[in-house]
Amino acid sequence: MRAKAPALIISFANVTEALAVERFCQEASLPGRIIPVPREVTAGCGLAWKAAPEDREALIGALDGAGLTYEGVCIVNI
Repeated sequence: MRAKAPALIISFANVTEALAVERFCQEASLPGRIIPVPREVTAGCGLAWKAAPEDREALIGALDGAGLTYEGVCIVNI
């Protein structure tokens, strides 16, 4: 069994937001990937962006700067 580790989770209200963030992050070479929302987090669309906790400020700054929306940001052990 794999040990749980802290992860930054950015959740979205809908799939359109999640896919827009995925496209933006890939084009901007930002860290992370789309995952199903972990059980510990509630989100409207069921998708979330997962990255390392230390990438929080860079990711949130980039998303806010680009005008992209997200529902919530948290760190969970997954």
